[in-house]
Amino acid sequence: MAGEIYMAAAAALAYEKRLEVIANNLANVNTAGFKRDEVSFQAYLTSAEGQAQAVQPPYQTPQAGSSFWISYESRTDFSPGPLKMSGNPLDVALNGKGFFSVESPSGTVYTRRGNFTVSSEGALVTQEGWPVQGEGGGEIRIEGRNGGPNGVEVSIGKDGTVQVNGRQVGRLNVEDFPQAGSLVRTEKGYFKTAGGAAGEPVEDISVAQGYLEMANVDAVHGMVEMIEILRGYESYQRVIRAVDEVNAKSISEVGRTT
Repeated sequence: MAGEIYMAAAAALAYEKRLEVIANNLANVNTAGFKRDEVSFQAYLTSAEGQAQAVQPPYQTPQAGSSFWISYESRTDFSPGPLKMSGNPLDVALNGKGFFSVESPSGTVYTRRGNFTVSSEGALVTQEGWPVQGEGGGEIRIEGRNGGPNGVEVSIGKDGTVQVNGRQVGRLNVEDFPQAGSLVRTEKGYFKTAGGAAGEPVEDISVAQGYLEMANVDAVHGMVEMIEILRGYESYQRVIRAVDEVNAKSISEVGRTT
């Protein structure tokens, strides 16, 4: 493969991967608790000694060929999203740092998605039916016969204390992970710990009942990025076509006499 084509194809692939990330962010713009991903790239050239050397644009001449490659890294932006009032007493949002801890079938996972509900057994659970952990790791039971809709009046205080018909039944367990890379995305807006990282209890939590934290995705900015990426991708496609046409013309004229 010609060096020019190889380098253009490598750059086009990087644009394609960035497009996938942006498209996924936009697809979750209305998903409660979703945290957008960002992707970064670094170009390298492999030296004659086999060592990878980081390079910056403008890149070297196409003679580099297959020694040129691009690595990419995706990271999650954990900045808070806007709060949206729902009026549902079982919807809660965190103002500030921290994550709700949830007991999933594969172990403890963490989320900012607070659209909870009550299971048929009377436990506070996620939309998937996974128990929301209280302090100490136990379940929070929502049971009672008096007051409110369905005979139960649920109050969740700013400090995460859960009361049912005026009786305290537990306190939401909220943990923080200040170390970068401590959490990795799994699915459905959940994260799990990486590399044996341990969460730290958040003492000064601020919980808003009847609100949901929405995705920290700026739809307008995302659409602008997609347009920019598509234009960049198309430019590299044009480079590949142009180089291919030049090569084809050169081959057809080799050995031709005038």
